Amino acid sequence: WSFGAEHSVAGEAVFQTGMVGYPEALTDPSYHGQLLVLTYPLVGNYGVPSDSLDPESQIPKFFESDRIWASGLIVCEYSTEYSHWTAE
Repeated sequence: WSFGAEHSVAGEAVFQTGMVGYPEALTDPSYHGQLLVLTYPLVGNYGVPSDSLDPESQIPKFFESDRIWASGLIVCEYSTEYSHWTAE
């Protein structure tokens, strides 16, 4: 089972062991070109927050940058339904 873009990618597999923070990890430039493996077994249950900017700094409130840097995302199980106040 897969989701996302339907094309092949290659890269170094790196592991993110946090229970939360996948939106931040995906938008972190340090993961540029890498295959991000999330070790927490369920992903997506709190959704993805809005891409709103902090009014003073103009930095995204909930992301590390304004784009996804990882070449791929590998998860064990993902949820198509979310329940969190910041999700859109």
